[in-house]
Amino acid sequence: MSAKKTFSEPPSSEITPEALYFNRRAFLKAAGLLGVGGLLAACGVPPAATTSATANAPSSTAAGLKDELGDPANSFADITNYNNYYEFSEGKEAVAPLSAKFPSSPWQVEVSGMVQNPLKLSMEDILKKYPQEERIYRLRCVEAWSMVIPWTGFPLAKLLKDVQPTGSAKYVKFTTAQLPNDMPGLSAPYPWPYTEGLRLDEAMNDLAFLATGLYGKPLPNQDGAPIRLTTPWKYGFKGAKALVKIELVADLPQTFWNTIAPNEYGFYSNVNPDVNHPRWSQATERRIGESARRKTLLFNGYVDQVAQLYTGMDLRANY
Repeated sequence: MSAKKTFSEPPSSEITPEALYFNRRAFLKAAGLLGVGGLLAACGVPPAATTSATANAPSSTAAGLKDELGDPANSFADITNYNNYYEFSEGKEAVAPLSAKFPSSPWQVEVSGMVQNPLKLSMEDILKKYPQEERIYRLRCVEAWSMVIPWTGFPLAKLLKDVQPTGSAKYVKFTTAQLPNDMPGLSAPYPWPYTEGLRLDEAMNDLAFLATGLYGKPLPNQDGAPIRLTTPWKYGFKGAKALVKIELVADLPQTFWNTIAPNEYGFYSNVNPDVNHPRWSQATERRIGESARRKTLLFNGYVDQVAQLYTGMDLRANY
């Protein structure tokens, strides 16, 4: 029996040390791209309380907005100035200024693959076709920090029902924008473009949400404008930003972080306080704006909505 591991809580500015560093070196060596620096940990930035909203609604304030557990929403400033978005920078506070001029309009999303009705939709099409609503979701980063975010958007299931997946479709693959002239972080030797994936039944769950805004305003560039995925029961890096393609596929798709470090970032990436990251505990988290740590909840507190998706699965093996 191996010795029991001990874990420490990561600081808010968590920088991935040895294990992922060497995984990354192996990846870069295979690609012939050695010679770059260290690697930050993965994360994105995120039934819940739900209200109707429009993409052009007046901005709300944090006061009075709470999730279904009674926790207040983080401020607009928190949500828009503390972002993991490697296409722009590996520094959280650097993303907002570097993405300020990102051309998020005009924009088109292609939905294709194993579907009976493939679509190419502009953002104008999307906002007209799919009524917008507000979902106040918790976002739990794999780095053990969290936020409460009032997203505006619509359930992914509505889009998938319109394209009519065929019987052979088992997974949904998400591909994000790759615009080197506008995304300076793309110069880093990672497996671009950023891709993510869900099982089809996960994607059809009502919690899976395509966000087009937050706080009643159009989605800011640094948070994934003009449209991004958010799956609040999973770690934040599953929330692919600036989506350009959604594909229905038969086989489990390659995903960005799972490609770089499969031993650390599994395909499912469900929030689970009992499954530690190899280098830190996932039992607690730091809510941005709070000094004390709080206990992390299984599936980020959305057990009633998603636990049935994983009936009979070993949640440790399928991390």
